[in-house]
Amino acid sequence: MKNADAPRPDLPRADHSALWRDDMIALIPALRAFAWSLSRNGSDADDLVQETLAKAWTHRERFEPDTNLRAWLFTILRNTYYTAVVRRRREVADPGDLLSGALSSEATQDWTVTLTTMREALDSLPPEHKEALILVGAAGLTYEEAAEICKCPLGTIKSRVNRARIRLLKLLDADDASDVLLAVGVGAAAQ
Repeated sequence: MKNADAPRPDLPRADHSALWRDDMIALIPALRAFAWSLSRNGSDADDLVQETLAKAWTHRERFEPDTNLRAWLFTILRNTYYTAVVRRRREVADPGDLLSGALSSEATQDWTVTLTTMREALDSLPPEHKEALILVGAAGLTYEEAAEICKCPLGTIKSRVNRARIRLLKLLDADDASDVLLAVGVGAAAQ
């Protein structure tokens, strides 16, 4: 993806803003996928992406030219999500999911069972391992981008992803990593 803030002498300033906006809009599907993986709710994911885009647009002058717009937006999204989590701790919980459990029905499709099993296995991972695996495996970020977003060394991200994969293999009783990756629809890029 081209960096929209890179100097382009052939374009007036207003066109730079349009290019930056277009690059940001192109990242919405990836942002939504990451937001959903964090929130597990479509409406919450949409709200999180919308808030991320609003913050990015409001503070676009803080974006440094020739840096990674994708990593910048993912960082804003991640920080926004964790700020909301801290706020939600003060809200009244639904103990045992009694109310929300009564509103849903059990799925009958085999793929739903597989997805549920995978989601439960992912949820049992330590948060930092889960986050690293989702960023690299599901969101398709490079290890370097994930390390930048998580503000940790590259080796730490690689270790977290590896440990998460090994743990998922054990939890899902899978023979190899491709079984796990196919279960969640992650392509060969994450292997």
